[in-house]
Order: sequence, then structure tokens, then C-alpha cells
Amino acid sequence: MSEVKCIATRDSYGNALKELAAGGADKLVVLDADLAAATKTGIFKKEYPDRHFNCGIAEANMICAAAGMSTMGLVPFASSFAMFAAGRAFEQVRNSIGYPHLNVKIGATHAGISVGEDGASHQCCEDFALMRSIPGMVVICPADDVEAKQAVKAAYEYEGPVYLRFGRLAVPVFHDDSYKFEIGKGEIIKEGKDVTIIANGLMVAEAIEAGKTLAENGIDAEIINIATIKPLDDELIVASAKKTGKVVTVEEHNIIGGLGEAVCSCLSEKCPTPVKRIGVNDEFGHSGPAKDLLKQFGLSAENIVKVTTEFVK
Repeated sequence: MSEVKCIATRDSYGNALKELAAGGADKLVVLDADLAAATKTGIFKKEYPDRHFNCGIAEANMICAAAGMSTMGLVPFASSFAMFAAGRAFEQVRNSIGYPHLNVKIGATHAGISVGEDGASHQCCEDFALMRSIPGMVVICPADDVEAKQAVKAAYEYEGPVYLRFGRLAVPVFHDDSYKFEIGKGEIIKEGKDVTIIANGLMVAEAIEAGKTLAENGIDAEIINIATIKPLDDELIVASAKKTGKVVTVEEHNIIGGLGEAVCSCLSEKCPTPVKRIGVNDEFGHSGPAKDLLKQFGLSAENIVKVTTEFVK
């Protein structure tokens, strides 16, 4: 069996921007807040230096500059760490991009606990909640390299504001070239009848592993990847909940305001269903190796198996 390839979705972001430009996306411009090496927009900058703008450590100004560029017909991708793009610049994202509904894309890297050694100040586990609250903002968190590249290209083609979340940690690539990403559409990775596990980002790979162990233990789990948190694929979620009767959500985000709450809101209105949320339990992270932190905070296949087994039985 060939070895599973692992790629950080921030690398996918940089490569997708370069591929877009090479493919004729002549309106594409990229802005960065002095983090081109970390966000991987440096990949684009190397090939297209005249279309890359380093705004310095001034994220709010970068967002406003991107807003202005969009009014001139360009399609700007404003890039920084999630903590700064969604957190520090929230007012500018809301008022300068969201309110006028401008065609700006925000490429937010280094999100979640898996930022690791950078610690709590950089481990943004609140960005889903912040960006979901802005009217008209599309929020996407791809699960692997294939999906991340397609999400970037879909964002470029979409008319309106988009928030894209990428990770620092290399994650398994489980999609093949036949996969087609579509904004607002979820994906059934594995069908099942006993319980539905809904995940996004790097938690999808963990959910897939958990599903294998659950199957060995006699629990047939349906695994769903919901990369687009807003707009949510209500139809898929409701259909799966009706089939299995129980839902577990898994996200590298605070359980408040993220994927779990979005799913609960959907089901409470359209198909009342018991739900268990796995995520960061309303607390800050701390410095440490990414993989150790994920296990410590319960963001692992082992914990998904434990919670799901107890929930089903």
C-alpha cells in the first residue's frame, strides 16, 4: 500500500493562488501582512511579484486596502494568521467588506490548537464564530490539499466575501482527482446507519480513522465532511440525522459558535436530533507540540471513538 501523503492546507493555499494566476485569473491580487513565508503566499509572490502586496504588520489596513482594490474590479486575497485576519481586523472585515458586500477573499492560516508552540495568543479557535456572524460572509474550512486548492479556486469564482481557513499542520490527503468541491455542499465520505459524525478541517481525517475503529466495535458511523460552514448544507445534515438518529460534530474550534452550533441550529429547527459536540471546550490553548495538544484537547480519533461509543450505547 502506498504511503499517505500529508500536506498542510496553508501550502495548498499558496499553490492554488499560483495555479489560478497561471490559468488566466488576471484579476487576482494577493495581499499579506508581513507573513508571506508562513502563509505561503510567497509561492505566488515568487512568480507574480507585481501582484503581491506586503502591507506590513497592519492587518486592519490590509483589509481596507483589499476592499478598495475590489471596487476597482480586482479580486484580492488578503492573507494573515486567523488570529489577526479574523480577530484583530474584525471591525474592518465587518464594515469595509461585509457591510458593502465586496468581492474580497480572506485567506486565514495558522488557525486552531494545531498552531502548537505559538501558544494561546495565536491559537485562534473563535474565527468560525466571528466570521459566521457577518451577514453574507461565506465561511470555508477545507479538509485536505485537494479540497483546499479547489476551495480557493471556487472562492475566486464566487462573487462576494469569502473567509477561507487553513492550517499549519500537515494533514493526510484523502481526496483524489475525481473530487469536486462546491460552496455550500457537504460530502458523505462513508455511509452508515448508527450515528452521524460531521467534521471539517483536519478533524475529517481523525473522523475517518475513528470510523474504522467504530466499525471494528460494531458501530456503523456515517462520516460527513462539511467544509462550508456557511452556507450550511442543511439538506444533507437533516437527511443523515433522520437516517441515524444521533449526530456527533467534530471541529478544531471552540464548541461555542462553530460547526457544532451551526449543526445544532439546523437540526433544532428542521429535525430535532440528539447531538454531541467535540471541540475546544470554551477554554484557551497553550504552547506545545501540535499533535500532543490535539490529543490533550480531545481532538483525536481516540476521543471521537470514546465519545461516539458512549453516545450510541
